[in-house]
Amino acid sequence: MDEMPLLVAIIWIVMLAVTFLVVVPVVVRLLHQVFLAARQLEHYTARALVGGVGIAGNTANIEALNATIAVATDTLGPSRPIEEHAGRIGSALGSRVRS
Repeated sequence: MDEMPLLVAIIWIVMLAVTFLVVVPVVVRLLHQVFLAARQLEHYTARALVGGVGIAGNTANIEALNATIAVATDTLGPSRPIEEHAGRIGSALGSRVRS
């Protein structure tokens, strides 16, 4: 029983050969493709991050612009009488200049 039957040894050697000549190269190729895909994903993610930071930087002032619009809208009401008085002053000075 110490000796392995010849047929079992041949099958074992053939299976080892198939594993090393077919399966291992296929697995290595597939792992290489996964590695390349991961590198591309990392590259595109880095580019997306740069774009996102740029967009965030460009849109950071929108809130300040909205606050400015709100303040400007609030100042329109009180500025109407000033505009009317300035118009009257302009009319009065214009009529004096013509006279």
